[in-house]
Amino acid sequence: MNLHTLKSEIAATAAALVVEEGLEYGPAKRRAVKQMALPARSELPDNAELEDAVHEYITLFCADTQPSELTALRALALTWMERLAQFRPYLGGAVWHGTATRLSDIYIQLFCDDPKSAEISLIEHNVAYEPRTVSGFNGASVESLSLRSVCKPLNETIGVHLMVYDHDDLRGALRPDAKGRTPRGDLAAVKKLLSIPLGA
Repeated sequence: MNLHTLKSEIAATAAALVVEEGLEYGPAKRRAVKQMALPARSELPDNAELEDAVHEYITLFCADTQPSELTALRALALTWMERLAQFRPYLGGAVWHGTATRLSDIYIQLFCDDPKSAEISLIEHNVAYEPRTVSGFNGASVESLSLRSVCKPLNETIGVHLMVYDHDDLRGALRPDAKGRTPRGDLAAVKKLLSIPLGA
């Protein structure tokens, strides 16, 4: 099997784990290598290749359920973005790019003048959350405020991760990704995805 075919096989196996088990891309790739009994140092597909494989998997196996699940997650994301509107929220990840299912978490980036202000807002509204440090889109460590939110249409409790950035990071946040797409969207963009009039 040549290298290109092998990477495609890894991507296809990892895509099933992303969709069926809700794994993040990194862990899904590593688990795929293990499942396929490949050497740990096998060359892995990049995230763009894996995302293509996830799209293919959804088209083949989840075409009847995934669109409504995605809509429910986007609606829940919008609810949180409206609650946190003062912190310039942007939606990223699978919910923004359209590959999310009922097992996917929601990733919202906040661009704050004061990094503690979003956390203070959650405390003031009695929202239970767990602070963690994660790797941000610019490679630096950022604080993530992780919480659980009930999604009634799906009858699921969904992980919502609020990544706290400095206001100045917003410029770099909107550069097109490797596929030339906008990597994240603001309130107006998410409303457009849901076909909600902007004044609503």
